[in-house]
Amino acid sequence: MLRRLLLSCLFLLLLAPAAWSENFDQDAPASQDIPGLPRYEGSVILGYKLERYDEAVLPLAKWDNGKKAWEKSVKVEGRRTRILYLVPPDRSSLEVMRNYKIALQKLGYEPLFDCSGEVECGKGVGNAYFEASARNKITGRQVLEYAFSMEVQDPRVLTARLNTPGGQSHVFILAAQQNNAADAKAGRRVAVFVEEVLAGQMQERMVLVQAEDMARSIGDTGRVAIYGVNFAFDRAEIMAESRPQLEEMAKLLKANPKLKVYIVGHTDNQGRLDYNLTLSLRRAEAVVQLLVRDFGVPAERMIPKGLASLAPVASNASEEGRAKNRRVELVGQ
Repeated sequence: MLRRLLLSCLFLLLLAPAAWSENFDQDAPASQDIPGLPRYEGSVILGYKLERYDEAVLPLAKWDNGKKAWEKSVKVEGRRTRILYLVPPDRSSLEVMRNYKIALQKLGYEPLFDCSGEVECGKGVGNAYFEASARNKITGRQVLEYAFSMEVQDPRVLTARLNTPGGQSHVFILAAQQNNAADAKAGRRVAVFVEEVLAGQMQERMVLVQAEDMARSIGDTGRVAIYGVNFAFDRAEIMAESRPQLEEMAKLLKANPKLKVYIVGHTDNQGRLDYNLTLSLRRAEAVVQLLVRDFGVPAERMIPKGLASLAPVASNASEEGRAKNRRVELVGQ
């Protein structure tokens, strides 16, 4: 009887998927458009991923579905942004891609590869996102992973390049009418995968700030900026490489037993301010917790605070400036 009841409940759930569906009418949390590249009007950001430094393989010829690769491609490195947009239901991939081409042309981009339909773009070209390329797919939720998973029609692909003051920008766009196996509400419309790789030098690790230098800076200015404490992207998880800098912070506090500090988290201006305020506070709290747990620093001598992008030390208009703004500070109480 119990088994029959459970099977009945499961059957009812399968008959009513809308009760479990999302309403795709607002951007994903902490997402934003690629700086300088507008979105198609009415689109919603379904998925977003930013890597400070990564590599990508972009097409210069059609998709080979047997090899699960582009027949010809270019590998680029730099700041990598991936966005999955959902376009309003009544728009075609032709209209969407033409708008992107016009926008990129106005920005000065040079087209490197341009195709439409499976004859030009390759049979199964939607698999460049869905099935074959974990390097492209934005993971975390099934509805993101299953874009271009069903009935992909009228696919269009564009790769373009622009030389900018911040480095060479490569943009890859895949647009197609598609259905989504994870959620019907994310289907029966055009999905657009937009990727930009902004080439540049990999950010070098900042010089370790010694305990004596931190003490001197706090004595002179009341604060010291720390760049050697690094966090996992979009999380408050402290990376193992931060250990030497944390050891120096512990040395500072142990050598100056009367010193009390604010541990202040700072971010750049990428993403929503309210989200970054919470993230920067969580990161500051993580630093305090680690200093207490691993180094025995008394918790009452440290107060965590999060200021997000409200106290920049450089312009957020460039990646170099944003890198300077992403920091932890010790501020004397």
